Amino acid sequence: MIEDLLRFKKDQKYVVFDFETCNLNLVSEHNKPWQLAFLVYHGDKLVESNDYHIHWDDLRMSDGARKVTGFSDAKYKKLARPAEKVLDHFEKFLYNDEYINLGHNILGFDIYIHNIFRKLLGRPTDYSYLKKSIDTLSIAKAIHKDIEYDKELDFLSWQFKLNSVYERGMRLNLGACCKTYDVEFDPEKLHDALNDIQKNYEVFKKMVWSIKI
Repeated sequence: MIEDLLRFKKDQKYVVFDFETCNLNLVSEHNKPWQLAFLVYHGDKLVESNDYHIHWDDLRMSDGARKVTGFSDAKYKKLARPAEKVLDHFEKFLYNDEYINLGHNILGFDIYIHNIFRKLLGRPTDYSYLKKSIDTLSIAKAIHKDIEYDKELDFLSWQFKLNSVYERGMRLNLGACCKTYDVEFDPEKLHDALNDIQKNYEVFKKMVWSIKI
């Protein structure tokens, strides 16, 4: 039914998130998440904005990650918060069935970083929240390739399949999506977690009018 489409669910709750890390390794516990930003929306109303620097005693930043994210040792030391408190606050929303979890390329990156975060704190792997998650990169690929979502299919599996699609010349990173959907952005601020999720939510709210999900 058309009423089931997200574009019409004005009261839907979302948590939009993004991690910044030491490198791109998806399994190594040396790839610690040092920044986690997440926004909490009730419909179009922003009810929480969180930008955490996460304290670790032995952070090993790669030169590439430092350059891309503009990492500052002084800023990190000043702002870093206890890892357990950060994760507890985030997971209060992540595992809450009232919320849809949203992010750009979360199925290809952030969900694995979240798992590393849990393992570093001695917590078991738990991907149960994925059943209510949306990756805007997967949705962008579906729109780009004119692939409609079939309600008969498992939504998560459909997204994972799309996330793995790579084609030469297909540029669907967050900056490209901002251009496509006329969302203002500063290229210099991309890869700052808080900025990225703010722009991501704006893109998503326009994206849902281009695909029936």
